Amino acid sequence: MKIFILKIKLRANWVHSLKEKRMIVKSIVKKLQNTFNISVSEVENQDIHQTITIGICGITLNSPQCDSVKEKIINFIECNSEAIIIEIEEEVVNY
Repeated sequence: MKIFILKIKLRANWVHSLKEKRMIVKSIVKKLQNTFNISVSEVENQDIHQTITIGICGITLNSPQCDSVKEKIINFIECNSEAIIIEIEEEVVNY
């Protein structure tokens, strides 16, 4: 069993308020949860209105499936958000 953890930092230059940012974050988080059945939350930079940092955690059975799911999540974020991914940190734990 593989447990994967992703921390994805996004940049949304057009956002001018925290309220606007919250709407974007809620949308991304809900879409990811519904599509991939993973745990997702905004984990850092809640007070910075143009930077979004999302933490993601999920469980897979083996390494190929883990790599595939991580790649699909990243592609999903790129396709379903106007925000630009500026940094990705990832960790995989064998359990």
